[in-house]
Amino acid sequence: MKRILFTGVGRRVELIQAFRRAALVLKKEVAIFGADLDETAPALVYCDSIRKVAAMGNEQYIQNLLNICSNDHIDLLIPTIDTDLLALSENKEKFEAIGTKVMISSPEMVHICRNKNNTYRFFSDCGLCAPLPVNDWNEYKNGYPAFIKPKDGSSSINAFKIANIEELKMYAGQIRSYIIQPFIEGKEYTIDIFCDWDGTPISIVPRERIKVRAGEVLKTRIVMDEAMIDEAKRICSLLRPCGPITVQLIRDLHTNTNFYIEINPRFGGGAPLSMKAGAKSAEMILKLLDGEKVAYCTNIADGAVYSRFDQSVCVFEGETQIKGVIFDLDDTVYSEKEYIRSGFRAVAMFLGNERYADKLWSFFEAKKPAIDELLRQQNRKSDKDAVLNVYRYHQPSIHLYDGVAEMLKELRNRGYKIGIITDGRPDGQNNKITALGLKALVDDIIITDELGGPQFRKPCDISFRILQSRWKLSPSEIVYVGDNPTKDFQAPRQLGMKSIWFRNRDGLYGNDTCLDLKYITDITQVKDRLVK
Repeated sequence: MKRILFTGVGRRVELIQAFRRAALVLKKEVAIFGADLDETAPALVYCDSIRKVAAMGNEQYIQNLLNICSNDHIDLLIPTIDTDLLALSENKEKFEAIGTKVMISSPEMVHICRNKNNTYRFFSDCGLCAPLPVNDWNEYKNGYPAFIKPKDGSSSINAFKIANIEELKMYAGQIRSYIIQPFIEGKEYTIDIFCDWDGTPISIVPRERIKVRAGEVLKTRIVMDEAMIDEAKRICSLLRPCGPITVQLIRDLHTNTNFYIEINPRFGGGAPLSMKAGAKSAEMILKLLDGEKVAYCTNIADGAVYSRFDQSVCVFEGETQIKGVIFDLDDTVYSEKEYIRSGFRAVAMFLGNERYADKLWSFFEAKKPAIDELLRQQNRKSDKDAVLNVYRYHQPSIHLYDGVAEMLKELRNRGYKIGIITDGRPDGQNNKITALGLKALVDDIIITDELGGPQFRKPCDISFRILQSRWKLSPSEIVYVGDNPTKDFQAPRQLGMKSIWFRNRDGLYGNDTCLDLKYITDITQVKDRLVK
């Protein structure tokens, strides 16, 4: 499993979702960690684990991140906001020394991007047009309207269109360090670029900024303009950026000239829209992280229009009366290790030697592929398909955890709706459900694969929506109980349901951590949480 940490995650819900989709498409296991100063940042709800960090200007910020990366064994750190780019770039080697790659360009490149004077000189060196910056309002002579903004600004903060010298003087007095440029009238574009570790472009997607709010695009049109793509390649050949960058330009309404104004060495807020159009940046990152080669992306939906909207998520649950409880199955209401032992006994009987069950268990405890190891030792590799079928379809000898049956009965007697949502092959999961006698103890059971295949497994939210609809309850009236902090809680939390983490010390995920979830250490404590 690869572990990815996003810093300053804020409102980057679409970006997190893009990585979720990429992991699903590539069938890779990914754990997403979100770091933010603000614990109410909405994108944190879409992360597997939350890490609160110091302010980016705090001298302890980098050490704070280093500690997180070390403790959580982070494979890749991806910054999403301008204010920590330079600090991360300058300390990149410290992260690499503890095994964490940082998707950030060199300090020299970050200096070019973060200082608008440097950006202008760079565009000029590339042979590209850029509006000339002036650093003192007294020296500005290039006519009106003009544009004033901070030298190292972002998100259009303190960026103003100026109609005359009186306005220029006023705004210049309000901005600490600024540049002034002639105002270019025309269409605005962003070019989303993604490069490999060495700065070779893998995808280039220009898009028109049709509607913008506070510097972030609300509506955009993909425009695969050959001139912009060629100019973007020229920029990359000199900058050699690492990972994502966005380039902004204005095509002059009167001369049709492209005037380049800004470079951001990170994912732009609208970058997920280019991904939806075919720029598979998230997939490329997961492949690069595994050392795979990736080809230049050409299949982009030219002309596609995307419009964005706001959506609320519940970041703190609050108090409400619970009326429905959904349980996970494996390692939540029974021991999955008991099922594994049961399967090993069935395999041993099939192979004609009861002692093989202990051998299989020893391989499992050593974190080896148990069946493969045994068949290799016994020179019976040709039996693998038959052995796997025996394991997957055997009638298991398993039991509910102590007190679970009584707890489920009492909760139903008190009027709670009780459901189970479980992933896995339907035949095997149904055999478990039958062996545990669960159909008589709960109202509804959903095996996600029966909805249409593995793509409906958690964290897909379809099964949770189905139970919510059947029970006619609001999300806040439902609580979900599971043991796996990596995948169990994403969907219910994003829907607004409450969550209880069964921190099963004897389970397969007993050593995982999820600091932002309430947890119990005995599954029967669910009743204590609900029945007052």
